[in-house]
Amino acid sequence: MYIKVHVVPKSKKESIDKVNDDSYNICVKAEAKNNAVNKRLMEIVKELYPQYKIIRMVSGHRSPSKIFSLDV
Repeated sequence: MYIKVHVVPKSKKESIDKVNDDSYNICVKAEAKNNAVNKRLMEIVKELYPQYKIIRMVSGHRSPSKIFSLDV
């Protein structure tokens, strides 16, 4: 399963907005330095989908638009 995430770093509040079944807009407090945003996004995706054991970022490592792969 794949999900698409558009991230807004360095926000005042963290929020998760579900656009549709496989797409999210996520605001995080972390800055876009030292991979902090990607680490926080991995934590959020793991909280959203605890039933999946393998979660990988497939694309968008340096972009605000990211794609995650979820496998059992």
